Amino acid sequence: MAIWGWRCGWPARLADGAPFHSDLADGPPGGTAFWLTADDGVRLRCGWWPGGTRGTIVLFPGRSEYVEKYGRTARAFHDAGFAVAAIDWRGQGLADRSAPDIGDVAHFDAYQRDVTAYLDALLAIGAPHPWVLVGHSMGGCIGLRALQAGLPFAAAIFTAPMWAIEVPRALRRVARLVARGACLSGWADRYVPGTGPQNYTLQHGFEGNKWTSDPEAWAWLGDQLRARPELNTGGPSWRWLAAALDEIVRVTRAPMPAIPALAWLGGHETIIEADAVQRLMARWPGGRIEEIARGRHELLMEAAPIRQRIVAESVAFVAAATGHADGH
Repeated sequence: MAIWGWRCGWPARLADGAPFHSDLADGPPGGTAFWLTADDGVRLRCGWWPGGTRGTIVLFPGRSEYVEKYGRTARAFHDAGFAVAAIDWRGQGLADRSAPDIGDVAHFDAYQRDVTAYLDALLAIGAPHPWVLVGHSMGGCIGLRALQAGLPFAAAIFTAPMWAIEVPRALRRVARLVARGACLSGWADRYVPGTGPQNYTLQHGFEGNKWTSDPEAWAWLGDQLRARPELNTGGPSWRWLAAALDEIVRVTRAPMPAIPALAWLGGHETIIEADAVQRLMARWPGGRIEEIARGRHELLMEAAPIRQRIVAESVAFVAAATGHADGH
């Protein structure tokens, strides 16, 4: 059954029947998923956990992520009084892909098409306001551009936002040139060195991993992909990397939006450049940054005390920003 709604002149096209693995997600009750279609015909998947009177947490996942990975995060925000949505961006999860296992996109404009379809869908199903953007890693980059475009969020929460990618200092000035050169040399659809067709959690062991210090969370993420290999996305292509580096320059040079924002960083962050997040948040009107001393990149997949702190302080931040402390 299709549902139609309007926001920016493009009808939100939703269809029932998208797979949703509630047993893997470990989310709140009532979770479901549906298909939606971007204006260029790409099919995406949206996860939806209804309920709550305080608004909607609109999750912008990172690269290679998928709806079920955010089940526990959805449970925590749902318990705090929010409905929660998540999306499979094009090229990952169960969304349409240009290649089976490689993270690939030619330009980050494509993700903004996904954002438009996503928000149109939430409008069509009546997701309660206020809407709060929660963006992780690549989702933080996509989300920043969406905020700069004036999309209807009351506040934003970021975890390890991809506002710069960690590379050796000697290469920072030439990273874009290297990525473009690789594309021009015919390597655009090849994996970036050090990555391959398997997701990071399947390619590496727990010891020394860059994602989480929590062995239980690490095992849970790997078990999800072993149970449902169709959710796997491996490393990024050189084309994705070139597009990401261009997009980072674009969003970090633009003015910061006048929306309350809270950014979380791990003290052991090694995937995105932490200094870049510090610099950008210093420019953000009303922006605030918090550090988790022992945290790695996947802060919402960290040990329970870390997750609980992030959710509790984020909920308090949103309540102060929106005036919805008691759900009224």
